[in-house]
Amino acid sequence: QVQLVESGGGLVQAGGSLRLSCAASGRTFSSYGMGWFRQAPGKGRESVAAINWSGIRIYYADSVKGRFTISRDNAKNTVYLQMNSLKPEDTAVYLCAADREGGLRDYDYWGQGTQVTVSS
Repeated sequence: QVQLVESGGGLVQAGGSLRLSCAASGRTFSSYGMGWFRQAPGKGRESVAAINWSGIRIYYADSVKGRFTISRDNAKNTVYLQMNSLKPEDTAVYLCAADREGGLRDYDYWGQGTQVTVSS
């Protein structure tokens, strides 16, 4: 079983930046694909960014391309989401997820989420 714990959320003004972290338990983090998702009130869950086990394959939603950067540090069992030029529409609960097969699609484990609020 893998536990994922997100941190780094908060309240920021439009145009500001935040860096989210997702720390994973277990010794096989380096083999997992990792993804960041978000869910705003009244809306469905949206895939924001993902990185495969090696870090070679990376995905971004069109809505965040050029503003968000996903990265991973396997030595720290942590995946990051650097969010720049934040907009009010980025307000949501951000969750990380892990894919045991190392890819970008089929997530087996989920964190509880961290709230990001962007004020205009």
